[in-house]
Amino acid sequence: MAEMARQTLQAIDEADAVIFMVDARNGITVQDKVIADRLRRAACPVWLAVNKAEGMNPAVITAEFHELALGEPLAISGAHGDGITDLVNLALEPFPVDEEKTDDFGIPKIALVGRPNVGKSTLVNALVGEERVIAFDQPGTTRDSIYVDFERDGKPFTLIDTAGVRRKGKVFETVEKFSVIKTLQAIEDANVVVLVLDARENISDQDAHLAGFILEAGRALVVAVNKWDGLSPDQRDDIKRDIGRKLAFLDFARFNYISALKAKGLDTLLKDVEAAHAAAFIKLSTPKLTRVLEMAVEQHAPPKSGLFRPKPRYAHQGGKNPPVIILHGNALEGLRDDYKRYLESSFRKAFKLQGTPLRIQVKEDTGKNPYEGKARAPLTESEATRMRRKKRVRRKVYGAG
Repeated sequence: MAEMARQTLQAIDEADAVIFMVDARNGITVQDKVIADRLRRAACPVWLAVNKAEGMNPAVITAEFHELALGEPLAISGAHGDGITDLVNLALEPFPVDEEKTDDFGIPKIALVGRPNVGKSTLVNALVGEERVIAFDQPGTTRDSIYVDFERDGKPFTLIDTAGVRRKGKVFETVEKFSVIKTLQAIEDANVVVLVLDARENISDQDAHLAGFILEAGRALVVAVNKWDGLSPDQRDDIKRDIGRKLAFLDFARFNYISALKAKGLDTLLKDVEAAHAAAFIKLSTPKLTRVLEMAVEQHAPPKSGLFRPKPRYAHQGGKNPPVIILHGNALEGLRDDYKRYLESSFRKAFKLQGTPLRIQVKEDTGKNPYEGKARAPLTESEATRMRRKKRVRRKVYGAG
């Protein structure tokens, strides 16, 4: 509770405006008076919002809140949306509107995910350079996904601190279930995900499952193995072997061995995040993709599928974040998964795509039938005779059917 109160006071000091929300149905409480006393000394404007006012006379329910001496109380209903627009307009009125809308596309949005107590919040504070989120030595301290904007070496980033994800069988509380949902939503909202592992614990099935979800979501990935300081060389070798065995499917991602508590390895971590972000949004030209495809096929042709050999002819980019490469050609439905992985490796090596998954899709080239829409010409006498002869032979060999 003390840590939470300290964060609230820090937020008041940093804010441009404060909305103080009180409960219309409970009336003024002792704690309301304590908070109001602190807010009267704030340097920024304070707006007093009397919530849960739906179905009640605004003048009656706000009357007693004048006692807090924070200006005119505003009756609202968060559940029903009553008065919210007026409140927002009043709170934003003192601030000028910037006609040139800032385009934040290209700013890496980084979600930190992992099991409880692996050091995600500590890593956020270390990257930001101040205690922006509560880092406490107790699993479950972070309940919701917290977005933090910051700059490092003049470059902007957005960090998303998420709740720890435990095995499904150990998640009992409703609040924790919603926390897990919020974490999965944060992964889909992010451009780059940093999977935080605890070097002092073995890699668990939950780590692998979480990594699999990140891969399935198509998000760029960097792995941070935290609490690396203080481990012996033998312990470090053991954890690297464990990672290589259980997370082999993350071979496209860079692994960083860091100490969030001592702020070690963070510069390299952010460089890998930037590289993964750039790879996820890379623009790939069709001529270059096709040249890489042709060289890969020339070096190792796709194996036959039934009677036909797949023939990839050209490639183009079909999407970003993650990059999608679409192959065109004939009989491509017969391309085996291992050959697609070979092509993926070829594209990844040629374009230096480190840190992002890569999707390969196929599209058949279908030529138009020149006889489509035309009536079939009648058979000649000789053609009709041959057809009758073939039918007789089939009946003798295969029977009347």
